[in-house]
Amino acid sequence: MEHEKHQEHSHSKSHQGMDHAKAPAGHKDHKGLSEHEGHRVEDFKKRFIISLILTLPILILTPAIQDFIGFSLVFSGDTYVLFILSSLIYFYGGQPFLVGLARELRARMPGMMTLIGTAISAAYLYSSATVFGLSGMAFFWELATLIDIMLLGHYLEMKSILGASRALEELARLMPSEAHLVSDDGEVNDVPLDQLVVGNKVLVKPGEKIPADGVVVSGQSSVNEAMLTGESKPVSKKTGSKVIGGAINGEGAITIEVNKMGKDSFLSQVIDLVKEAQATKSKTQDVSNRIAMWLTVIALSVGTLTFFGWLTVGARSIAFSLERAVTVMVIACPHALGLAVPLVVSISTTIAAKSGLLIRDRKAFEAARNIQAIIFDKTGTLTQGKFGVIDTVVYDQAYRQEEVLKYAASVEANSEHPIAKGILDSSKQTYPVEQFMAIPGKGAKGVVEGKEVKVVSPGYLRDKKISFDNIEFDRLTGQGKTVIFVLIDSKLVGAVALADIIRPESKPAIASLKEMGIKTIMLTGDNELVAKWVAQEIGLDDYFAEVLPQQKEEKVKEVQARGLITAMTGDGVNDAPALAQADVGIAIGSGTDVAVETADIILIRSNPQDVVDITKLAKSTYSKMVQNLGWATGYNAFAIPAAAGVLYSFGILLSPALGAVFMSASTIIVAINARLLRIK
Repeated sequence: MEHEKHQEHSHSKSHQGMDHAKAPAGHKDHKGLSEHEGHRVEDFKKRFIISLILTLPILILTPAIQDFIGFSLVFSGDTYVLFILSSLIYFYGGQPFLVGLARELRARMPGMMTLIGTAISAAYLYSSATVFGLSGMAFFWELATLIDIMLLGHYLEMKSILGASRALEELARLMPSEAHLVSDDGEVNDVPLDQLVVGNKVLVKPGEKIPADGVVVSGQSSVNEAMLTGESKPVSKKTGSKVIGGAINGEGAITIEVNKMGKDSFLSQVIDLVKEAQATKSKTQDVSNRIAMWLTVIALSVGTLTFFGWLTVGARSIAFSLERAVTVMVIACPHALGLAVPLVVSISTTIAAKSGLLIRDRKAFEAARNIQAIIFDKTGTLTQGKFGVIDTVVYDQAYRQEEVLKYAASVEANSEHPIAKGILDSSKQTYPVEQFMAIPGKGAKGVVEGKEVKVVSPGYLRDKKISFDNIEFDRLTGQGKTVIFVLIDSKLVGAVALADIIRPESKPAIASLKEMGIKTIMLTGDNELVAKWVAQEIGLDDYFAEVLPQQKEEKVKEVQARGLITAMTGDGVNDAPALAQADVGIAIGSGTDVAVETADIILIRSNPQDVVDITKLAKSTYSKMVQNLGWATGYNAFAIPAAAGVLYSFGILLSPALGAVFMSASTIIVAINARLLRIK
């Protein structure tokens, strides 16, 4: 799947996203995060260079410039040369702004292009009239330098936007162009990616990109999924493991069976979600658009009043009055304001996607900055959802904890019981076992290293009247843990306590949320003892135990009834009603299944720390929006009066070209500030 370079930008008042000439299979085109439909970045650069070259003779032939430098170059028809050169700059260099002016007027949505187009047209038409007989002073050099600076400013802005926009292109380029198709007879042939279908088997060699979503059917390797899920460490893959198209295979060759292609693939779903989020207007954007609309009306009104004010009250020339009006309209362009929010939206969405945090609903994401309580589903979210050894108790000091666990795991290696599997998974090594035998309802036994080892339940010890430490046993079972005992040659040597393993990231994640002033709560269907132990172990503020799946939604309502803005974090399947009820629904650990319809935010990894990251990103995003809006509106509040000439009595007078410099600088500052957005 190839993805063409993003160069085309579409003109929209709100700068909402990016145009892709060619998108991955199953994708729809989407609007661009730019103000310049039909104009490429390089086109602006070309127009700027040509206009700059044409500006040089205009500067040389301008009497005011000649007087300033101290030389004279006058010849018959020099005024007409100035007119012709200025006309070329106006129609060629100013073409993007004139086209934008016409489009905004047709749409009855005057904006930035209306201001720029009106300003340069007024300057050009007035100056041209002076060439053909109107009494007054032309300012062709101001017109030329104004257009030059506007072109340069827009080029720099588009370059900045392009850097932010290319994140999706990077995702799309993750796919290789060919795949090694394995036929039924084992023959391997290279085929274009678009020829693959579900059910095909594909060989992926070491170091190659995985060409499609699928399941490993042979081989073993580690896979780098960092660009797709944000998981920094390579993920081990073996037979039966799911793999994601676009991930990079590690040291081993693997054969996968393709199970998703085109729009159903993980990468395509991610790109669709990012595009959908970027195209969604936020509440802050609505405010920005209203301010920009009013600013355009104010600029046109103030520009007109400035012209007539200086012409009548100030008794200045038409040229001076027009220059003030043009400067007002140029410097008041709401370009920075139009870019302030959409660029932050685009950048925050792509940052999130590259970190494995997928935003489906922008408004819910913005609401995440105000979260006061987060409810976590326990199993699979705060815990791994699988049994494992939590404590190992030693009764015979001749053995170490590791040895007790190793003996137990050795016997349980032959059992299919979930507890046996939990013990086996928790031990790094096992011994060979002979004469394995199940003890019905009580455990199992076998000969390990010449010793008879029994792994049994408390009931077995009671039946055999073998005494054990009741205090320690009561402590462990009081935490909801399952306790089994280990006997070697009929002597009690230790005990192993098992429970649903708490994710190592859970405790620091909860600590971080509490530092942010967010109340942390757990929902679980487990009994009171288990819930209490997990809550204490992790440091939760509160918990709900023995909650049935259909009751989870009611618990969310209960927390909301306390007046708290509430987020719900769950696996996105049996937690769907609760996710929908919450102010912010966060599906965690969805892996390659990103289409969780009830969630506002989807976290690909099963990592509670991602809940912290998405909350921090929401706060940082809002902060950047406010900073940009503050700068854009504050700048105009100062710039418009200065451009109108209120500081003229102090000897401060802004030219149209200098006004364009300030306007462009304001836009670039907003763009750079947006690109500094990070997950803190």
